[in-house]
Amino acid sequence: MQTEEQIKEMVKQKYSEIALQDKEQNMSSCCGSGGCSTEVYNIMSDSYEQLEGYHPEADLGLGCGLPTQFAHIRKGDTVIDLGSGAGNDCFVARAETGPEGKVIGVDFTEKMIERARLNAEVRGFNNVEFRQGDIENMPVSDNVADVIVSNCVLNLVPNKKAVFAEIFRTMKPGGHFSISDVVLVGDLPEKLQSAAEMYAGCVSGAIQKDEYLELIIASGFENMTIQKQKPIILPDDILSTLLSLEEITSFKESGTGIFSVTVYAEKPGTKEVKIKAEEKACCGTDCCS
Repeated sequence: MQTEEQIKEMVKQKYSEIALQDKEQNMSSCCGSGGCSTEVYNIMSDSYEQLEGYHPEADLGLGCGLPTQFAHIRKGDTVIDLGSGAGNDCFVARAETGPEGKVIGVDFTEKMIERARLNAEVRGFNNVEFRQGDIENMPVSDNVADVIVSNCVLNLVPNKKAVFAEIFRTMKPGGHFSISDVVLVGDLPEKLQSAAEMYAGCVSGAIQKDEYLELIIASGFENMTIQKQKPIILPDDILSTLLSLEEITSFKESGTGIFSVTVYAEKPGTKEVKIKAEEKACCGTDCCS
């Protein structure tokens, strides 16, 4: 069994490679882990094209949701993006917070930081900065962020409890987060769990949905809600590289599910967060009820 440090090193190496790939190559893969499906163009990510502040050059196609769309960012807010990649969510957040706000992207991979800084520099985004660091121990002071966002990143981190503790520490009292991530309902077959490509591809590192939500509450957050939920269907040509035909049939009949969820929660405090319950909740057929 791999140690946490070995998993981190594997993820760092894989995402260093991904930083050099273009969006089309990443989106035709298992969340950037390498070309692996001829049945679908994109397994997980949603389109950012309708969002203000979207810059295609900063979108590597690695997400599993649109957390910034649901983040209720206000003018002048300080926003932190965990696992900021080439800067996609940071630039969308900047459009919401305005020039009077500040956006901080934190990423584990040096090459991602280099690419994001170049993307910000050529656009003159002086209020967006990128810091290299581990989101289990963020290079950010206490009580800094009004809003924290993240897109398909926490599932890659071995110690998710530590990440939620860091989110709590760096968030201002009354602040909130909107995080898109991959979770499970039921247990994946062992061959899927142990496959390095699937881990770097955002599936095998996921934990049970109930456990994920319990971690959030145990970390001290309140007013938690699922803003959006959608199933992730792995095509047969991916499954067939890891499982036999009998195992694939058993997996499909087991009721096991892989889902993308976007979760909102608040840090207790005196700051007034004027978001009505119906605005936080999701709507539509592709999310929670």
